[in-house]
Amino acid sequence: MGVKTVNNKKNTAGWENMRKKIFKMISVGVVDDFVNSMYDIVSISALVINLAVTIMNTFDGLSESYGHVFKILDSVTVAFFAVDYILRLFTAKYLYPGKKESVAVARYAFSFTGIVDVLSFIPHYLPVFFPQGAATFRVFRVVRILRLFRINSYYDNLNVITDVLKGKKQQLLSSVFIIAVLMVASSLCMYSVENAAQPDVFKNAFSGIWWSASTLLTVGYGDIYPVTFAGKALGIVIAFLGVGMVAIPTGIISAGFVEQHSMIKRIGEYSVEHDVNFISVKVNAKDTWKDKKISMLKLPNEIIIAAIIHNGSTIIPTGDTVILENDEVIIGSKSVNNDMPVVLKEVVVGKEHPWANVKICNLDISRQSIILSVKRNNKTIIPNGDIVIKTGDKVLVYSKSKRESL
Repeated sequence: MGVKTVNNKKNTAGWENMRKKIFKMISVGVVDDFVNSMYDIVSISALVINLAVTIMNTFDGLSESYGHVFKILDSVTVAFFAVDYILRLFTAKYLYPGKKESVAVARYAFSFTGIVDVLSFIPHYLPVFFPQGAATFRVFRVVRILRLFRINSYYDNLNVITDVLKGKKQQLLSSVFIIAVLMVASSLCMYSVENAAQPDVFKNAFSGIWWSASTLLTVGYGDIYPVTFAGKALGIVIAFLGVGMVAIPTGIISAGFVEQHSMIKRIGEYSVEHDVNFISVKVNAKDTWKDKKISMLKLPNEIIIAAIIHNGSTIIPTGDTVILENDEVIIGSKSVNNDMPVVLKEVVVGKEHPWANVKICNLDISRQSIILSVKRNNKTIIPNGDIVIKTGDKVLVYSKSKRESL
């Protein structure tokens, strides 16, 4: 019984380890392994190819000449979307840590991303079971274009757009509310003025709303317009108001981009950065570090153990972490010249630095960056979300770019 229990635990551990590796592979921005990097590239390529095929297939000449090629490419990319969706369901428990697996799967499946993911491939296969609805199902394929928003997650420069919209959400909602009120008021006024002169054009309040929308938003379709003097005068006033109203959300977003740029600039101006290099060392059976805690190692002050790779998983070590045989230990040190690849950054927090007196969990940093340690008064602190960064701290930041052994 004891042997069976041990074997069962090993099998369970191996199963969970595999799921963690798959989760890291399909997660955006985790590029600490060649397979993970390639999966990101394949994901973007499949999306771009699928959309390109969908667009080119609408041209009669291309469709007649290369229709069979387009069909193959469409089938292959859609199959990838299906596999990607299954893998995300399989690893949903790691996407929502602390939740039961069934709850985590349901949360992903019914999230906006999960619905877009499932609609990316389901319409392709439904005609096999329901041939009569083939034309209807084809319409749902347009949902695939929403997967383009996933590309935004791969690049922090594009992610600035999302950050600005989130930061200015309240102001944008207020401006949209003002525009909506103005639109309803102007539509009712125009209906009251023009209904008697144009009963077939301004039939009801909705006709006025269509006119106000095209006027206030400066589209000006010209299919509905006032003919009375009062209607024209009112139209001029509303057109002027429309220019000002549309400028409000534009100004809010522009201000958001300026603030974001200024914040990034301040981080660069108010901090002092030193390059940190690292080497990779594999621990064998005869090494003195084997089976020792990191706190027991006598390392020079300028040397740090940045990470430990154990069975393919990257561990951010603490003083109690034990180094085992076959572990790959990443050792960092300050740069002595500038021709070495830089992977780690040491940020000295000044008085004006945006990180000063801010909790780590509230820091505005790239999703591809990790704070490894905080050095304060010659004492190294293993960070957690509640630690407050103080002036004079030396913060060691690790960027998740592809690691190279020196």
